[in-house]
Amino acid sequence: MDISEFVKNGDQYFLPNLSIDLVIIGYSDAKLKCLLLKIGKKWLLPGGYVQRNESVEDAAQRILKSRAGLEDTFLKFLAVFGSEDRQFKSFLEQFAINEHIHLDQKSWLTDRFVSLTYYALVNYEEIFPTTGDFDEAFGWFDFKNLPEMWMDHNTIVNTARIQLITDIQHEYHAHNLLSESFTMPELHKLYETILGDRIDRSRFQKKMLSTGLYKRLPKLNKNTPGRKPYQYRAKK
Repeated sequence: MDISEFVKNGDQYFLPNLSIDLVIIGYSDAKLKCLLLKIGKKWLLPGGYVQRNESVEDAAQRILKSRAGLEDTFLKFLAVFGSEDRQFKSFLEQFAINEHIHLDQKSWLTDRFVSLTYYALVNYEEIFPTTGDFDEAFGWFDFKNLPEMWMDHNTIVNTARIQLITDIQHEYHAHNLLSESFTMPELHKLYETILGDRIDRSRFQKKMLSTGLYKRLPKLNKNTPGRKPYQYRAKK
């Protein structure tokens, strides 16, 4: 479907007034980052719409794959956002002018949208973001240094950050931000970064191993001197 058909008749293929926004979280250089897309002078979260013949969960997975090239990735529902002024009308009107596309004043795209939001934990090294018809660039941003964002997307990002802090203390899924194989010191550092606090390393390792969620891999014989920590992998 080309952009003109999408703008004019997209509501025949997608549920109107309902969108999905994804907080795609990565970890690099000991910093927690999220993936954002640029539209005009502001940034926003990767997102899309729910097709009339698919579930909301399938739509979220499809959007994640199309935006980040990822499948079988940790994805969790976050919250519903739906303030009364949640729409892109001013931007879309200018976009239509620039692209010489007719935009009806009652277009489905300029109406209010309620957003179902999810957060995804990804390996920063394995993600391959792409831009869409509306956005012009993508970038990774530190949670502590976010750019100016459209509508309520800044609130959505910060909500995901707070929820992640709560979730990792009893769900133990933070390892999805690391490579498939990782060391306990690497996992320890990741938890300190997310929580923003120091954690006793010995107690942390004992707690993680007591969950039974991680499989220790055979230790590799290396010729280089120094102690080599064991590698671990999350059990399937």
